[in-house]
Amino acid sequence: MTQLDGVIKPKTKRSKRFLDRRAPKLTEDVKTTMIMKGGNASLTVTQALKDIYSLKKPNAVLYKKKNITRPFEDSTSLEFFSKKTDCSLFLFGSHNKKRPNNLIFGRMFDFHVLDMVELGVEKYVALSEIKNSKCPEGTKPMLVFAGEAFDTDNEHKRLKSLLIDFFRGPTASAVRLAGLEHVLHFTALDGKIYMRSYRCMLKKSGCRTPRIELEEMGPSFDLVLRRTHLASDDLYKLAHRKPKALKAKKKKNISHNVFGTKFGRVHMQKQDLAKLQTRKMKGLRKRRGRRGR
Repeated sequence: MTQLDGVIKPKTKRSKRFLDRRAPKLTEDVKTTMIMKGGNASLTVTQALKDIYSLKKPNAVLYKKKNITRPFEDSTSLEFFSKKTDCSLFLFGSHNKKRPNNLIFGRMFDFHVLDMVELGVEKYVALSEIKNSKCPEGTKPMLVFAGEAFDTDNEHKRLKSLLIDFFRGPTASAVRLAGLEHVLHFTALDGKIYMRSYRCMLKKSGCRTPRIELEEMGPSFDLVLRRTHLASDDLYKLAHRKPKALKAKKKKNISHNVFGTKFGRVHMQKQDLAKLQTRKMKGLRKRRGRRGR
């Protein structure tokens, strides 16, 4: 099992189980994130990577050693580690004079880089600096995006899609009100992106519906968009393609409106209204004959 590309025939049951876990599935597993730092990393970048790792646990792998690589120039190192750890998302932190306090968010498709967005950290407040209660590990966050740029600008649209992919976590089959306790808020304003993390608290309101308060728990980022590496429209469409087995089969003569109301169309043969059975009333009966006065 030394070969990474091509067809591999397992020789043991353990290697067969390993290959089965890596094989494509109709319902894919939760996306795992690898978090690493470059050859030069400042204290701000190192702490930021640790804080984002704490938000992503347990679906993340943190590399503590430095990796001398430049993703925008050569991404082979990232693709190698992605295939080795079976991670489809990555976060790379670096620091240099030209681009200080740099964070690169990216994702893979078929173990090749699909999208990369480089963000510069202008202001950062660590998770430990805000002395408030934190959410438990593995809490699925609610994502909020504010700003026209996320709906109009192509780069911000792709960044929004990337951030949703990065922070969404596992798919939940049911929602519990008490479990909605973590909010990640992204605001695009004046060429900057503001990331804030809040803890949602349910307070007594005197009625059945609780009163909701947001308490900042960190980390907090003021980011600026620097460089992007976006996939072509054809490759992006290919990455979003669903298998035929997962596509919902279209039912004949059934439609839905914008509000989700279900409508059905029934086809019937032409009816003869002369033979239509109506309610019998004494006033509608035909008289046999009239008597003269």
